[in-house]
Amino acid sequence: MRSQKIAASAVVVSAVSVQIGAALGATLFPLLGPAGVVALRQAVSAVVLIGIARPTPRTLVSSAARPALLLGITLIVMNLSLYAAVERIGLGLAVTLEFLGPLTLALLGSRRRSDLACAALAGLGVVLLTGSVWGIDLLGVLLGLTAGAAWAGYIVFSQRAGKSLPGIQGTAIASIVAALVTAPFLVIALLGVSPSELAHVALIGLAVGTLSSALPYSLDLLVLRVIRRQTFGVLQSIHPAAAALAGLVILGQALTLTQIIGLTLVSVSNVIVVLRGTPPPEKAPPPPLAPLGTPGAPA
Repeated sequence: MRSQKIAASAVVVSAVSVQIGAALGATLFPLLGPAGVVALRQAVSAVVLIGIARPTPRTLVSSAARPALLLGITLIVMNLSLYAAVERIGLGLAVTLEFLGPLTLALLGSRRRSDLACAALAGLGVVLLTGSVWGIDLLGVLLGLTAGAAWAGYIVFSQRAGKSLPGIQGTAIASIVAALVTAPFLVIALLGVSPSELAHVALIGLAVGTLSSALPYSLDLLVLRVIRRQTFGVLQSIHPAAAALAGLVILGQALTLTQIIGLTLVSVSNVIVVLRGTPPPEKAPPPPLAPLGTPGAPA
């Protein structure tokens, strides 16, 4: 029980870490742009995870690495679209829209009326989030939804990579792929940075890569060995709230009361769907009766 409480706390730390890293990354937009920040984050993450997982060149070219390669492409789409959305509509709104991806994944294939009601509740939340702002950037909304679709893909490919490769090698390989593909963005972005700003960019980049990728990836890996995926899914609902708080404290991006209600509806919908999909614990079979004549057997 104690280990599960520690694991649940670690999930909260992971979510807060991701969103603080995202908010810090947004402070570099004027210097690097969203694509440059994504590339910097992936480069730092790859270096850290390579040091931890130490994947071999043979692993990189094996058939078992294919899910990890697809995961790397998914990471690129997810992070590029999310950071572009953050630039246009703010961190809290962007992450809440992105959160619809895992929610949709949980709803797929369900025929229960309660799940359909949760989908409608989440839809109302989106309307409150986006429709309550006059002149909202529709491209930013579309980018947030694209990030959500990529997040759903991230969950699928992460599971496959975890089954085909040991430890966190799948995540390390995916980070290598993402870092290599986005490297040209980083080079172009750094060429436009003045020498006096390079130290600042490097320091923030190190924090972003560690907080948004390396630390939460490692925590999630350890947590999923202790708690069930259903419980993990419920705890993921803290992401929109953590994003809204990080956006407010670090970036000064405040949500309206209507948007906060919409954010809450989306998060609550996810909690209900995941809890409804959690199978009841199996009862342990009764112990076999001892043979007659043995100590403790009924006479």
